Amino acid sequence: MKDQSCKPCAEGRYSLGTGIRFDEWDELPHGFASFSANMETDNSATASTENCTSSKWVPRGDYIASNTDECTATLMYAVNLKQSGTVNFEYYYPDSSIIFEFFVQNDQCQPSTDDYRWMRTTEKGWEFHSVELNRGNNVLYWRTTAFSVWSRAPKPVLVRNIAITGVAYTSECFPCKPGTHAAKQGSSFCKLCPANTYSNKGETSCHQCDPDKYSEKGSSSCKVRPACTDKDYFYTHTACDANGETQLMYKWAQPKICSEDLEGAVKLPASGVKTRCPPCNPGFFKTSNSTCEPCPYGSYSNGSDCAHCPAGTEPAVGFEYKWWNTLPTNMETTVLSGVNFEYKGMTGWEVAGDHIYSAVGASDNDFMILTLAVPGFRPPQSMTADTENKEVARITFVFETICSVNCELYFMVGVNSRTNTPVETWKGSKGKQSYTRSIENNATMSFTWAFQRTTFLETGRKYTSDVAKIYSINITNVMDGVASFCRPCALEASDTGSSCTSCSAGYYIDRDSGTCRPCLPNTVLKAHQPYGSQACVPCGPGTKSNKIHSLCYNDCTFSRNTPARTFNYNFSALASTVTHAGGPSFTSKGLKYFHHFTLSLCGNQGKKMSVCTDNVTDIRIPEGESGFSKSVTAYVCQAVIIPSEVTGYKAEVSSQPVSLADRLIGVTTDMTLDGITSPAELFRPESLGIPDVIFFYRSNDVTQSCTSGRSTTIRVRCNPQKAAPGRLSLPGSCSGGTCDGCSFHFLWESVAACPLCSVADYHAIVSSCVAGIQKTTYVWREPKLCSGGLSLPEQRVTICKTIAFWLKVGISAGICMAVVLAVLTCYFWKKNQKLEYKYSKLVMNATLKDCDLPAADSCAIMEGEDVEDDLIFTSKKSLFGKIKSLTSKRTPDGFDSVPLKTSSGGPDVDL
Repeated sequence: MKDQSCKPCAEGRYSLGTGIRFDEWDELPHGFASFSANMETDNSATASTENCTSSKWVPRGDYIASNTDECTATLMYAVNLKQSGTVNFEYYYPDSSIIFEFFVQNDQCQPSTDDYRWMRTTEKGWEFHSVELNRGNNVLYWRTTAFSVWSRAPKPVLVRNIAITGVAYTSECFPCKPGTHAAKQGSSFCKLCPANTYSNKGETSCHQCDPDKYSEKGSSSCKVRPACTDKDYFYTHTACDANGETQLMYKWAQPKICSEDLEGAVKLPASGVKTRCPPCNPGFFKTSNSTCEPCPYGSYSNGSDCAHCPAGTEPAVGFEYKWWNTLPTNMETTVLSGVNFEYKGMTGWEVAGDHIYSAVGASDNDFMILTLAVPGFRPPQSMTADTENKEVARITFVFETICSVNCELYFMVGVNSRTNTPVETWKGSKGKQSYTRSIENNATMSFTWAFQRTTFLETGRKYTSDVAKIYSINITNVMDGVASFCRPCALEASDTGSSCTSCSAGYYIDRDSGTCRPCLPNTVLKAHQPYGSQACVPCGPGTKSNKIHSLCYNDCTFSRNTPARTFNYNFSALASTVTHAGGPSFTSKGLKYFHHFTLSLCGNQGKKMSVCTDNVTDIRIPEGESGFSKSVTAYVCQAVIIPSEVTGYKAEVSSQPVSLADRLIGVTTDMTLDGITSPAELFRPESLGIPDVIFFYRSNDVTQSCTSGRSTTIRVRCNPQKAAPGRLSLPGSCSGGTCDGCSFHFLWESVAACPLCSVADYHAIVSSCVAGIQKTTYVWREPKLCSGGLSLPEQRVTICKTIAFWLKVGISAGICMAVVLAVLTCYFWKKNQKLEYKYSKLVMNATLKDCDLPAADSCAIMEGEDVEDDLIFTSKKSLFGKIKSLTSKRTPDGFDSVPLKTSSGGPDVDL
């Protein structure tokens, strides 16, 4: 400061000039502040905020680690710059389920720029990040929030070596911290001491440890070497020699920290035991010097000699590794430190003949990494033409884990050299088993297996007997791959003979003739094995195949037959994609989130229309440009949504997308189809007498908990009160639409789910004849349980004849008179019968011999006499004749004239 000039720092000391550096994180350095808060933007959740008080950034020696829960943890540092400068730091950000932000604010709490706010996940270990700072006050923020609300805890974000330039000129140099040194003058940083050396504070060089001691890189002291045990070495095999033999070799695990000279120490077992080399892997052949080389295209092998594919066949290219004498050329292995997360130049996996196993690392929490690189794939044409079932290949491997503590085996997939994404994790010991995953991207792929013996932060080798073993790896349809067998192909005639050709989509290969034959209607072709008619599998009920016979779909129509009638359905109004969010859920920290479902029921020629995304690390990308966001396309998919009013971001956070439906199994009114059941008790019973139409789906994702993949059922129910598209609901007894995590159930109520209207759904009402017009009106039967289909016929008008009122009265009166006359006629006829009886008595008396008339006892019917006694008539007369006789044979004096016959048969005499 005296002469206002800059002087170089002495050896063992360093200076940043106008900067400051923070590289020791045993505790939070002076000037830093760490605090946390609940993500909820309102202040009502006081209890939830209290739950987040312990969720902060934690110093861990060489770095500082973020929180891993759903609280928002912030690391803050305020600095005043005398001139424009920079801030740079290293970070390790492996897990995309955490949002990691870094931003700078000025005096007015305004962010200086938004371009660097959202950090990208790291590709390979630690990455460097630098941001320019303006003169004046600057507040630096490192902020993290985890969104892994229903899976395992994510890995934390790590930050180290924070350096800031542009602060006041320094007037002193700082001594190198223990474990580092500066050998030259004018150093801006101190170098780490190599392994088996140490240094004290302000050292210019590192000191060698004594032979009975050791140290790790950057140590300030040396530790006593322990006695060697069987946990400190491993075995491997040498490459095959010219005699076809391999040697079993034992090696010390690196870095070697044990001593063989101590009492009780084990010695390295003798190496050099020779055994016969295992055969080459399928598709390879053994050369004269006992090395394995790939067979040329057009040939195949089982690991011995190459053979040309027979006529009518072609090689099924891929990679199949089941013998492990040497590591294949497209595989590499390394070790990622579980302490400082730096890659080490070590071998993570060792070959062992019939398997490959995880080697011994420097510490039990190291990640033993094995990576297989594939340049691309060459699927059959039938698979390429299928745009919906995007599977281009499959990877299958057989593995086993033997663990005594909390070991984990990760299987990760990387696309086009991007970050490996964990797709499956196995914890603890797992018996020998197989795992298969579909590959849907025809791109450069990498497959990585990472094994960690324990997640504890303590160092050392205690669990080296815990291992992961991989017995075989098989990948199909690999570009530039080799073949272990030849598959039948379709023959194409040419000038040089016949050659293999690809069948068109929807055609299978006839094994006998070698020709392509089309699949029958409403069948789908097994793209992996298109041989014989049995390769065409019938579609399920209520579905039909698309044009290329790659999938079964429902065209939004359905028919149900009953003894009384046929019910036809048209679900076209339900074909559009719909979304549904279940009720809000809360984590233990009080974070509110929703299970968000996207459904596409039918139509669209079977195209999957539902898309669920993971935008946790891509929130800053404008909508429509998020090309790197992970997304899932299916018939039904699910994502975890945290609304924007909770996060405070412009867009809602969508994470952990999962496909629930990749294949439509069938559409029926039955409760069970293909092993999938839609329990009726999950929803309230239908009350209209129309059974629910159920859509059954399956997903392709197979997990440890869902060994058969996930399944989905959608009950489509007729409800005239719900206008299209209607209302979706989840089972009330099962949160998130599922009771077991594997079977998902939905109820879709809509008027569009009612049967199409037909003649049986309406009836006619005929009016009276008014002014010569009669109307017939058609109305729906109540309640109306149909939709669409036939419309009500128009009102029909017909002409009818009417009668005048007085004419009606006259006719009525005439009818009444006729009835009265008929009654009178009957009355007089009866009376005439009685008179006939009387006169018949007189006639009978007139037959006496003396022709005298006897004295009449009585002129009336005697008591006890019956008018119904037999009458003797002198002659038969009609009813009309009897009436005439009543009127014509009465004498002028008022007496009746009755003809009588004499006893002698003479002429009649009138009396």
